[in-house]
Amino acid sequence: MPRYKLTIEYDGTDFVGWQRQDNGPSVQGAIEAAFKKYCQADITLFVAGRTDAGVHALGQVAHADIPRDDRPEVVANALNAHLRPKPIAIISAERVGEDFHARFSAIERAYEYRIINRKAPLVLDRNRAWAIHHPIDAAAMHDGAQALVGHHDFTSFRAAECQADSPMRTIDEITVTREADHVVMRVRARSFLHHQVRNIIGTLKLCGEGKWTRADVAAALAAKDRSKAGQTAPACGLYLVAVKYPA
Repeated sequence: MPRYKLTIEYDGTDFVGWQRQDNGPSVQGAIEAAFKKYCQADITLFVAGRTDAGVHALGQVAHADIPRDDRPEVVANALNAHLRPKPIAIISAERVGEDFHARFSAIERAYEYRIINRKAPLVLDRNRAWAIHHPIDAAAMHDGAQALVGHHDFTSFRAAECQADSPMRTIDEITVTREADHVVMRVRARSFLHHQVRNIIGTLKLCGEGKWTRADVAAALAAKDRSKAGQTAPACGLYLVAVKYPA
């Protein structure tokens, strides 16, 4: 059967996460239901990275083998028609070879975490950013983040329920920038541990508040103890931005 690569955007607010579950609606379940209406067959999606409840995506990638040999734009348009009015969109579809796998072929994943730093409550960005109402210093957060770049044991930044075989990960780049009241952390790596990005931004918040320095972030990393790092930031500010594959 032909294999299609899908690039997907979604608002994760009302979903229990990407993965199909019994306790509520999932992004995977919604797209697989759209496939069933389109193909009249049960289709299984394989994804680049499973996002948690409340996490959003601008460039999630999944693949599926389907019993139709349609043009990619036909696949994307059909799925979008069946997905309406759910907050999920197939941005593009692409025919790929049988050796392509959305998860195992990926060589880089990029996330953003968005903070809105102001006294006023959020209206348009409610459920789409972390509202922090006291001043934070983005430059101090950026400086603290540099202690995490490279290949490290990220035990201090992984969730207790993380199922990864190893806490070792390589972060290629982390930046924290500010534009007006928007503070954005961008991070790139081949793969991430469960809650790693949210635990990192929760730790960098301490730097932004002047409570920690880069040395404190480095000490938390070296401790290999989750209790030594900062809080787990809310899911609503996290976005899977892009997944990169070999040319």
